[in-house]
Amino acid sequence: MSEGKNVMTIRGRFESKFPRGLVIRLIAYLFVGHLFAFFVYLLFVLGAKNQ
Repeated sequence: MSEGKNVMTIRGRFESKFPRGLVIRLIAYLFVGHLFAFFVYLLFVLGAKNQ
């Protein structure tokens, strides 16, 4: 017997718990959220230099 049939892949196990659309949205929101946080941080850093 081959073990490949009995063992699910990591991706298969992950997608069985979370729908693909949810994973894509989660990654997108995390990416956009970090970009926004970086932008706000940059505003504070540049604002502090001008004083």
